[in-house]
Amino acid sequence: MSDATVDEGPGDGTRAVRAGLPEPVKHEPTLPGPVFAAHFHLPGEVTGPYSYGRDDNPTWTLLENAIGELEAPGLADIETLVFASGMAAISAVLFSQLRAGDAVVLPSDGYQALALVRAQLEAYGVEVRTAPTGGDAQLEVLEGARLLWIESPSNPGLDVCDIRRLAVAAQAQGTLVAVDNTLATPLGQRPLALGADFAVASGTKQLTGHGDVLLGYVAGRDAEAMAAVRRWRKIVGAIPGPMEAWLAHRSIATLQLRVDRQNATALAVAEALRQRPEVSALRYPGLPEDPAHKTASRQMRRYGCVVSFTLPTRARAERFLAALRLVEDATSFGGVRSTAERRGRWGGDAVPEGFVRMSVGAEDPEDLVADVLRALDESAE
Repeated sequence: MSDATVDEGPGDGTRAVRAGLPEPVKHEPTLPGPVFAAHFHLPGEVTGPYSYGRDDNPTWTLLENAIGELEAPGLADIETLVFASGMAAISAVLFSQLRAGDAVVLPSDGYQALALVRAQLEAYGVEVRTAPTGGDAQLEVLEGARLLWIESPSNPGLDVCDIRRLAVAAQAQGTLVAVDNTLATPLGQRPLALGADFAVASGTKQLTGHGDVLLGYVAGRDAEAMAAVRRWRKIVGAIPGPMEAWLAHRSIATLQLRVDRQNATALAVAEALRQRPEVSALRYPGLPEDPAHKTASRQMRRYGCVVSFTLPTRARAERFLAALRLVEDATSFGGVRSTAERRGRWGGDAVPEGFVRMSVGAEDPEDLVADVLRALDESAE
């Protein structure tokens, strides 16, 4: 474990259940309900934190405080901003920090929507360079870049890069570093402590964990850079609803319980899959033999809930998914109910036709492993 990930404060469970709570007021709820307001009373000059609903909301503030406490415990001057979705958060960083003539480094094996982002950046005159996540290949194309975008672990291939090494190299030449922390969550990895300027994530996934909220966030250490992100949010209006923000904050209280259960079960599923001859290209950073394990162990505190693997053919993968009883055939990941899908059906990932991304939920480990093994048996020709 990296020294930067060691925190001497409260444990993760204590921090999660208390994150972002306001000071107690007699007869008031411990977590106030969502504030539904398009505008606020504002006589005279514009002062104070709340004036118009596109700029700020008290429910956002509590959630932003909570996420900041998880992403950067013990670090001063960290600002967090919440967004309507993970892609809204990603776009806010990229489009607020880059100008025509700048260069940005993106992962070639990252989330499939990055291809759409690349096309838009290039249309605005930004040079886009790409490199795979594994082996810290970004170093080879980093020179002169304005921004380095890291996705570690990568989605869906689960490769890992050395965030600290890349951050040191980037910042030595004045390059900003943003890390997509969606797969790891703040309880699995703390990019800001590893030297990144921005930690960005989709709160839709394991952070909220119930598959019922779309949300994103950006946490950053540089006041000027975060002011630009805030300005972008105001201009575009990519804001979460107060109900979504409140649901997200409520869900964070169980984050440590969910993450520990899901991570432990993911390892059990991965260990069962590696015994099966029809399974190839199995990836889970928590497996000692995984190519990413050594690097992941230095910077991650937990390895995540996603396991990826390849079955021999598209037909075999589809039969396997259809045979599962405890796993829903659905996209996204991180929820308390296990999901799996054949990623090739989307057409945006460079993966084999039989590639399966499985998100492990909170079911009993024995039941889930048995379901996966039974489905493998039943799907055999």
